[in-house]
Amino acid sequence: MTKQKDAPRLGENKMGTMGVGKLLVNMAMPIIIAMLVQALYNVVDSYFVSKIDTYDGYTDEKVIRESAIAAMSLAFAIQNILIGFATGIGVGVNALLSKCLGQGDQERANQTAGNGVVLALLATGLFMLFGGFFADDYFRMMSDSPLTREFGTQYIAICCIFSLGIFVEVLGERLLQSSGRTVYTMITQGTGAIINIILDPVLIFGLGPIPKMGIAGAAIATVIGQWVAALLAVIFNLKFNPDVHFSPRCFKLRLDIVKPILTVGVPAIVMNSIGSVMNMGINKVLQGFRQYGEVPVNVFGIYFKLQSFFFMPLFGLNNATISIVAYNYGACRPKRIIKTLKLASISALSFMLLGLAVFQLLPDLLLSIFDTSPDFLHLGRNALRIISWCFPFAAVCISLGASFQALGNGIYSTIVSLCRQMVVLLPAAYLLSLSGNVNLVWWAFPIAELMSLAATSFFFIRIYRQKIRPMIQ
Repeated sequence: MTKQKDAPRLGENKMGTMGVGKLLVNMAMPIIIAMLVQALYNVVDSYFVSKIDTYDGYTDEKVIRESAIAAMSLAFAIQNILIGFATGIGVGVNALLSKCLGQGDQERANQTAGNGVVLALLATGLFMLFGGFFADDYFRMMSDSPLTREFGTQYIAICCIFSLGIFVEVLGERLLQSSGRTVYTMITQGTGAIINIILDPVLIFGLGPIPKMGIAGAAIATVIGQWVAALLAVIFNLKFNPDVHFSPRCFKLRLDIVKPILTVGVPAIVMNSIGSVMNMGINKVLQGFRQYGEVPVNVFGIYFKLQSFFFMPLFGLNNATISIVAYNYGACRPKRIIKTLKLASISALSFMLLGLAVFQLLPDLLLSIFDTSPDFLHLGRNALRIISWCFPFAAVCISLGASFQALGNGIYSTIVSLCRQMVVLLPAAYLLSLSGNVNLVWWAFPIAELMSLAATSFFFIRIYRQKIRPMIQ
């Protein structure tokens, strides 16, 4: 029985036939390259914003620069929720569509893709409303600085009102990933990020007939990059993805399709939202150290930009792992599932150990890209060295967590994320802040990641016993 289940079908998708090691490299590498380009954009974006030194009515260059960086740091929480909704819908579609392809159910795969489009459009409407009516309220809640609030409102309003691009881009890329065509996602993400990088200085500082737009220019560059990537994703799906066929009936919402998409997708959305709440909470804690002004908030924001060079490729590996595991779960091939998770975990751990070494040995070099003031370098050096101790633990958690989403137990990921960021991280950060030493706050991150590792291990053992081991017997 097991041998029959593990045997590939004639003409089957490569996710069921190619050697697991080669398949993981084949699918993950394009996504990782695209994610690295995206991480580069994140750093370049913050670099140019940190160079803004003029603004109407303000003459202090230091205040302007600190407010611009702080606005971007505070905007990250809303951007994270926005990307979380897009990614959540995409992950849900990815997991269900890969499973349907593994089962050979083409009609249900088509309906999954169509229902995903409708869900993405509905979510876009919510963020357009937020950007148009509530962006200013958010920044008034998060900052006492009028300039930081003004910069932040400009940036996040543009990103939300024109958020259709990121929803179409992410969903289109997930449709390509779920059928194993990850090389096209490398092109879409890479092209969008490169356009973003090119347009940033042009729109922020002005060039020729293009006026100087400041932080609003950074937002416009972001939106243009997303829309170009979205257009490419649509074209690639229509021309090069024969595993998905769209027809008018595919866009009619069906409960039996929407439910499994949201079962996996909502936990992913909640995880990102929890991350944003954590981000807001940590910023509030850091603002309590008023003797440093905006510096602790800026350090925290820059840390997230820098760590993306290691976490975003890790998430790229995670995306490929989800597709492979979901496909082989649908095809009842436990050996391929186990081997995929082992290789993904080893690769992720190796990569994050490299990240740990970089943050321990080169913090001043990384931080000097954005600011060279003594307070910024001192606080930032300690932050990078302390927080980066969580990298190896995060590698294992993220790799094994791919099985939760791929096997339809996304709620496990939600529980782990909730415990890590809300039950442990925020309370620990607050309690450590009572010491009056801002450097102790950073230790909340390794503490929370250790708890996350314990919870992830528990749930992985549980899901292995419930869903993977029965296929072997």
